[in-house]
Amino acid sequence: MQNDSLQPSTRKPLQKRPTYSIEAVDNALQLLQLLRDGGALRLKDAASELGVAPSTAHRLLAMLVYRGFAVQDENRRYVPGPAMGVGPAGLGWTRPLRDLALPHMELLSARLDETVNLMVRVGTKVRFLATVEGSNVLRVGDRQGTVMPADKTSGGKVMLAELEPAMIYQLFRSQNAGIGGDTIPDDSYPAFIRELETIRGNGFAANFEGTEEGVSALGMAVHNRHGQVVGALSVATPATRFRKVFDAGLVAALRETCRQLEIDIAANPADED
Repeated sequence: MQNDSLQPSTRKPLQKRPTYSIEAVDNALQLLQLLRDGGALRLKDAASELGVAPSTAHRLLAMLVYRGFAVQDENRRYVPGPAMGVGPAGLGWTRPLRDLALPHMELLSARLDETVNLMVRVGTKVRFLATVEGSNVLRVGDRQGTVMPADKTSGGKVMLAELEPAMIYQLFRSQNAGIGGDTIPDDSYPAFIRELETIRGNGFAANFEGTEEGVSALGMAVHNRHGQVVGALSVATPATRFRKVFDAGLVAALRETCRQLEIDIAANPADED
């Protein structure tokens, strides 16, 4: 019998702490680990675990909430947010899409003086790849890296509207949807399907404070040269300003931006083709 202790080890050595670690980054990562492993975290416990003042812990947790890695429940505890449990997008063409989209987003944002977002759909979620903010003092902030439910966001809904009914059912009514917590209830599903039909006819989707209080948005899908959806652009505004922006030609401006972006995508085919 061989002595296993004499055999070469196949296990990886423990990772050493970097010599030049950044304390704030390390603290944020520790909070992510605490949320992942504990499921819930109070502010005072977070401060105690990190050995920092409650005000410092609060700022760190606020950034995790902002980026979707944490949310607060009804008892003001921090629990894992929608971005915590999602894996990599697995879409190798998202970087080229972002690079192509940014100049168009900057022009549209400058024209409207509002925030413009680029997102892609991964299953039942959308991931914000880029944001260009307007210059208004009261404006919607940066959402890059945020993960949100596709059935609640304007960009997500307009992408879902181009799917076959069977795929919509699979995403939101199947057993897998139940396991992932994405099920749309029986009494809400027919209205959701009717909304997607309206979106398909209009060519755009709206979101009136469906994801964030005080924020409204309008989204349109972006296609590749084969007519397949590869993402969506949305214009997000404070809810109090949405009607004014809409009446000033929002739909036409966003549609022209998507058209110009699709010309660039067709001229620069990536892996999604």
